[in-house]
Amino acid sequence: MDTQVADTLLGSLIDGRYRIRGRVARGGMATVYTATDERLERTVAVKIIHATQGSPGQAGRPSFVDRFTDEAKTIARLTHPNVVAVYDQGTHAGRPYLVMEYVRGRTLREVLAERRRLNPDEALAITEQMLAAIGAAHRAGLVHRDVKPENVLVAEAPSGGPANLVDSVVKVTDFGLAQAVEASTDHDSGNQLMATVAYVAPELVTDGRADARTDVYSTGIVLFEMLTGRVPYDGDRPIDIAWQHVDRDVPAPSTLVPGLPRVLDDLVARATRRDPTGRPGDAGTLLAEVQVARDSVGSPNSHTALIAPVTDGSAVSQPTMVVAPVRPHERPTWARLPEDGPPARGRRRAASGGGDDLRTRLAGLVARLPGEGSGRFAIAAVVVVLGLVAALGGWWFGVGRYTTTPELVSMTKAEAEAQASQGGFDVIYADPRYDDQVPRDGVLQQDPASSAKILKGGTITLTLSLGPERFELPDVVGKEFALAEADLLSAQLEVVKGTARYDDSLPEGVVVATKPEAGKEVKPGDEITVILSKGRAPITVPNLVGKNLNDARNQIAQLGLVLVEPTRKQSDKPRDEVIGQSPADGSGVERGAQIRLEVSEGPPLVTVPRVVDLPCQQAKQVLESQGFPVAVQFNPNAVTRFQNPNENAQVAPGTQITIGCF
Repeated sequence: MDTQVADTLLGSLIDGRYRIRGRVARGGMATVYTATDERLERTVAVKIIHATQGSPGQAGRPSFVDRFTDEAKTIARLTHPNVVAVYDQGTHAGRPYLVMEYVRGRTLREVLAERRRLNPDEALAITEQMLAAIGAAHRAGLVHRDVKPENVLVAEAPSGGPANLVDSVVKVTDFGLAQAVEASTDHDSGNQLMATVAYVAPELVTDGRADARTDVYSTGIVLFEMLTGRVPYDGDRPIDIAWQHVDRDVPAPSTLVPGLPRVLDDLVARATRRDPTGRPGDAGTLLAEVQVARDSVGSPNSHTALIAPVTDGSAVSQPTMVVAPVRPHERPTWARLPEDGPPARGRRRAASGGGDDLRTRLAGLVARLPGEGSGRFAIAAVVVVLGLVAALGGWWFGVGRYTTTPELVSMTKAEAEAQASQGGFDVIYADPRYDDQVPRDGVLQQDPASSAKILKGGTITLTLSLGPERFELPDVVGKEFALAEADLLSAQLEVVKGTARYDDSLPEGVVVATKPEAGKEVKPGDEITVILSKGRAPITVPNLVGKNLNDARNQIAQLGLVLVEPTRKQSDKPRDEVIGQSPADGSGVERGAQIRLEVSEGPPLVTVPRVVDLPCQQAKQVLESQGFPVAVQFNPNAVTRFQNPNENAQVAPGTQITIGCF
């Protein structure tokens, strides 16, 4: 049991009604507590969604809360003995919660951890109850999406015996919770929720599509694990395990546990076919097949399987035992096949003594009729009528009630609906998916296919296009490569490493840039180049601004760096003084890196005005007004006869001008 002393919710009162008593378990999506409903004085389970799921703060987003509330209402309508009942829902401290039936027992994961694997009769009994619960959800239009041992609760058996699980009550939980999280994540954060990879269906990996057959696949994997004590695939990374479901067929359980009946291999193979169309259409269909398989395994005429003990040296409390027969009339009413009820027993009575009397009377009637004149005619008429009825019935059930499915692929949604309505067909929609060729709301696929047989007035399932899938490249700058790669792979992008480079602010192994840049529009399958940091470069660039060019050149050479031909700019700084540098001082660079300097050309030159022939004092005023110091020679009260520098000469500001007056 998961405990945490510092859990602040322990002892708190939720919604003025539910007093939190203890923590049962914490998972990736939510934490489950036991609580007392102080209004009805009963023990309940409270599941509180984590404050962070998929992206920060998602549990508090209005879109997630609304979706979660809708799913809770749907789950609450599932009234079935194998479904964990939902009593109430709400939010506490901004986090959604569910109030559910408290089941005293263990999860199937805990049972498998103790037993490793189960006997066939136990595995099939648990699978039957799982499928009964999931089938009820499918009939209500709800897909579980996350069927796994952690979501299957095994309550105490009514008989109280812990050794055999055949009599235990099984309840399935978390219906719709994965769908609520996925729907919010897709629209809010761009991430995609993937079911637990050990049990994920191939179509959920390749295109994110989930329907009732997705749950059928996951249930088949759970049955495989119960029979063998392990899941079919393993790997170092979750993404590797997920793609094995796409690329490989699930092995037969008997290859891992010799002696298992062939019918169990066939059942697992059918439930876990990679092509969804090859699986049973929903949990109810698979339930019927499991019940037939269970009857076959337990039949006195079938091959009796002896389960050998584990031989790998591990200690397992698994006795050698014979598969127990299962009598159909011993099943609860919710788990019986149609032929298991009273009509079947009626047929069995007809096949005994009562049947013999009926056959005797019919034989006597047939013997008497040919002896009478009208009898032969009656027989002929009966034969003709029966033949016509048989022919018409055969035609109706074989051909007459069917028609041809129209071609709806590539039509727009409106066109397809109009064409189907014209033929008298109903239209329902499967989950849409992206397609680069078919525009948005165009029909990608139909079931049944065009020209296939379909009942008159039947239903056609259409899959619409979402158009080309485009999304913004997620920002992975600042993340370690493993995390960045996982984010990009989850977005179905290809990842390649570019040439690493030094970076002053990011440590070695952290992403410094991507090509294309974050925020650019990409599509699944695009190749993303990830550039990693090599850390800070070994040489620190000194501060050269304010130094003379020759001094800066010597310092650069001593550090093993290369000075590019300086760029000269006019400045009020003295000539040859460094006024700018690149890279900036303090930057890290490698040996041999180029350093660029900006060097002052000195102040810009100014033009000397003409003051010759002006009175000496006036000439002095003109020059001083333009910033030139003036030296007067000879008679300061006379007329200016010469100047040095001469008029129109280009000199530096502040240059002294000498004038001669006489």
